[in-house]
Amino acid sequence: MKKVSIAAIVLFTTLAACNEAGTNNTDNTSNNAAPPPPAIQYAVVNKFPHDTSYFTEGLEFYKGQLFESSGGNADESPYPSELGIADLKTGKVTTKVQLDKTKHFGEGITIFNDKLYQLTWTSKVGFIYDANTFKKLGEFKLPAKEGWGLTHDSASLIMSDGSSNLYYLTPDSLKLLNILRVTDNNGPVPNLNELEYINGYIYANQWETSYILKIDPGTGMVVGRINLENLQREASSLRPGADVLNGIAYDSANNRILVTGKRWPFIYEIKIQ
Repeated sequence: MKKVSIAAIVLFTTLAACNEAGTNNTDNTSNNAAPPPPAIQYAVVNKFPHDTSYFTEGLEFYKGQLFESSGGNADESPYPSELGIADLKTGKVTTKVQLDKTKHFGEGITIFNDKLYQLTWTSKVGFIYDANTFKKLGEFKLPAKEGWGLTHDSASLIMSDGSSNLYYLTPDSLKLLNILRVTDNNGPVPNLNELEYINGYIYANQWETSYILKIDPGTGMVVGRINLENLQREASSLRPGADVLNGIAYDSANNRILVTGKRWPFIYEIKIQ
């Protein structure tokens, strides 16, 4: 459903080509190149059913409950554009907020100080709700052309827009505080999607890959990658039409991480090493 920015592709390709060309220099400067992010190993601890009608955009724990959002539009997509509470026993989502699909394609969510924030894809608007009653409290203008993923640290909301940038926003006024550029050994890292803040690091799904990236928020460097190709393969084999990996939720009370994908048949509990 999402389209990659042509400019981002050109920039990424150019940087990669420059990096490759640099390996032919006679002064051996390539020996000083930064190494690629190390692989982070993981183990599957548990599997839970997942609502395959959900084109998952956001996944979030709050007060012991799992919140999930889905994106869809009236013209191209049969998927709901809504958010609700997912039951890990059945996989079904109890809808709490439903968007007008003729106007809004629902995207990432996060909950901070009892407020639930929801992005939209191309509407350039976000919504704020009371996280307990789901009463709409307001709207805010996005700092980028598109809204993708959303999380928060102890002070700010953190938003992705499908590029290599992460946008820091004040949770009250929703003003832009800072833009963090995410890079690895090859330069800017594009297609940052769903986000989760875990123990001082930002974890990001990289759209159209099987990777979750571990990002140092102080430098923007990718310091590790989790390859969930095996989970992607299983989801696709069990559910024809299962789409890309997308969805990270951290249950801090029980120190567990849940991951899933768009229309996947399972939510996986994983333990990273």
